[in-house]
Amino acid sequence: MTNQPYEGQQGQQGQQGYDPYWQQAYEDPHAAQQYTQQWQGQTWETQMHAPAAPAPADTAYLPPQGYEPAAYQEPAYEEPVYQEPVSAPAPAPAAASSGDYGPATLGGNSRVTDAQRARLEGRSPIIEPGMQPAALTAVLGLLLAGAAAVGSYALLVPLVLLQAVTAAGWFRLNGMWPARQGIALAFLGAVVADVALLAADRSPAAILGTLGVWVLLCLVLQLRSHADPDTRMYGLMATVASSALAIVAGGYLAASADAVSVGAASVAVAVLARALPLPTAASVVVSLLAAAGAGIAVGGMTGVGSEGALLGVGAGACALIGHRVASYDYPSRFVHFTAGVALPLAAAAPAVYVLGRALG
Repeated sequence: MTNQPYEGQQGQQGQQGYDPYWQQAYEDPHAAQQYTQQWQGQTWETQMHAPAAPAPADTAYLPPQGYEPAAYQEPAYEEPVYQEPVSAPAPAPAAASSGDYGPATLGGNSRVTDAQRARLEGRSPIIEPGMQPAALTAVLGLLLAGAAAVGSYALLVPLVLLQAVTAAGWFRLNGMWPARQGIALAFLGAVVADVALLAADRSPAAILGTLGVWVLLCLVLQLRSHADPDTRMYGLMATVASSALAIVAGGYLAASADAVSVGAASVAVAVLARALPLPTAASVVVSLLAAAGAGIAVGGMTGVGSEGALLGVGAGACALIGHRVASYDYPSRFVHFTAGVALPLAAAAPAVYVLGRALG
């Protein structure tokens, strides 16, 4: 009886032909090892790892012995724990803040000025300087009044200090800090105006000429800037205004010595009276009355006489305007100790010159 090969074997024989060695290896699995090349030497892998025993063909797919699948467990129900809502801490009052900026807000922004916070809360953004800036203004005003009695070159020392603080304070008041180039440009214009005044025998034409040249210079420098148009316009206005205030403050050098003494002393007294804890309307009236009284007192010591009351009221009114400007938009401790100190005196300079010339 002839052995009939199965179907797969017939396909292989049809394709490969009859192979006795393959037939022997099929019948006896161990017979195929004698035709396989055996490596007798040791490799570096055999020194590091133990040879893994080949898994039997019929058990290679079975799971390891002793393995039992984990039974399904239904997740336990946990009752939700009620927690009391934590209320956000209330912001500290603006008066207790230290530094240039107020305390942190509920939104987490710690770089917000007191005026910006007041605007967001619907309150007035006007925060007036306190007694300390007023005291510094009074000291600087008395220095101007005393130096004017000594001479023009003695007056130049506190005047240059006033112009430097004016230039820096105006940029900080407009929220532009640090603006070193703008501050330097405005201060340089003030120094040039002072030199021109001394060279022109204290003629006010030196102030007007310097102011015109500096406005043109600021315009040319801003046109060369690569910033966007809105930023350039904002920087141009701030630079021109700062330069104008610092240059116009040189009016103390152009005015007569007696007028400077009366006007600076009146500004000092008016600002101190304005810092008193009084209602706004009453504080303004008291400040003007104090300025008039200081004008009469200092006018009696100089050649102005009783007409110093008018000069004192005019200088005091301009000082209150500068005080009001320093209280608006971006007030902080830095603003109060720069613009709050300098603007009352700088704003009063034109009134001192004009009223001094009018009163003779």
